[in-house]
Amino acid sequence: MKLYYSPTSPYVRKVTALAMETGLDAKIERVPVTTTPVEQSPDLANANPLVKVPALVTDEGLHLFDSRVICEYLDGLHQGPKFFPTGAARWIALREQALGDGLLDAALLVRYEGFLRPEDKRWTAWSDGQMKKLRGALAEIEKLAPSFGNRVDIGTVTIACALGYLDFRYAHLDWRKDYPQAAAWAATFFERPSLKATVPAG
Repeated sequence: MKLYYSPTSPYVRKVTALAMETGLDAKIERVPVTTTPVEQSPDLANANPLVKVPALVTDEGLHLFDSRVICEYLDGLHQGPKFFPTGAARWIALREQALGDGLLDAALLVRYEGFLRPEDKRWTAWSDGQMKKLRGALAEIEKLAPSFGNRVDIGTVTIACALGYLDFRYAHLDWRKDYPQAAAWAATFFERPSLKATVPAG
């Protein structure tokens, strides 16, 4: 398998962490690409028509994209505990995945607005609206954190990657101060080898 990736992408981190947790990491060849919404990688476009990371090309030549799809595909390739559970637990895990991904979507939109858009064209009200979504997601994670326990599934992995992205790009927010239950859970979860090995640098 080939995984097209950027080392700073939190969505790539989710896929890579799950691959490590399931013992599949050694079966994946990593192909680094550099791409932004305005400077797109031709190599990535061949793997994903949306020109976004992560993108996975399976051994059979199937092109998969979006971290949610790739993670569920990988979860079907191993014999260990499943990251996408069945029954009622599935909906809890998928809801938490959506919560973490939604936090990331808002955080990335704010970053694009402030980092990529020319200064004279930036829309403060847009960024403020996305930050409100981000804080709403954090408030929900704070409520849910006591229920996470030692659970390791697609929901908790996604939320951990989302919180890790805040550490990476939004350190000034100091989210741990306002969300202590989420911080206490993250302090333990971040000690997992898969999370330690995928901390973004740069």
